[in-house]
Amino acid sequence: MLHAVVFDLDDTLAVTDRDRETLLSAAADRAGVSISFDREAYLEAHREHSGRRTRQPVFEALVDTEAAELTAAYREAIGEALTPVEGAGALLSTLRTRYRLGLLTDGPDETQRDKLRRLGWTETFDATVVTGPLGAPKPDRRAFEAITDALGVAPHQSVYVGDDPERDIAGAAAAGLRPVQVCYAGGPELHPDAVATVDRNDLASLVGRVESLFDDGSDDA
Repeated sequence: MLHAVVFDLDDTLAVTDRDRETLLSAAADRAGVSISFDREAYLEAHREHSGRRTRQPVFEALVDTEAAELTAAYREAIGEALTPVEGAGALLSTLRTRYRLGLLTDGPDETQRDKLRRLGWTETFDATVVTGPLGAPKPDRRAFEAITDALGVAPHQSVYVGDDPERDIAGAAAAGLRPVQVCYAGGPELHPDAVATVDRNDLASLVGRVESLFDDGSDDA
């Protein structure tokens, strides 16, 4: 029997109204910092230096002495641009009446929890794991084990919902969770490990999808 539904956050439950490159440029202007790196350089620095609490180690690798100012400005820019996907709030409320509800999100702790505060979701989930403090970002198996442990459920009793083919879908499958891929226009291709899909524009349909695919009423704990 299904006991838990776990979600990714960024590009699954919440999106920004502008692309990240535009937001970074706006943050640099706000902080009065001149930047010479592009999006690819930022992503490379993020992979190598992602901080446990904030993005400052990332920006220290890129701009050095002005990293603190740029870190704060970028967090504000993203926070101001962040909006929940239509229907996400109602979906979470419905699912929480039936299952344990979890959130597993990559990134620094302060950054991701600030997003939850802005979205009004600080008390929405039964358990939240931000991978920055773990030092084990998705698709690391330890990230998925951390959220199922926090929820008090077995991996095979859990559905994981996310958009990224490798970090979310392949990672969840390898850890024993049942992955559902969120799809959207211009998004990544479907991963073969996905046992189901849901259109991001129709998140409400996830309730019926989960019940029909996974919840057969038997207890296999």
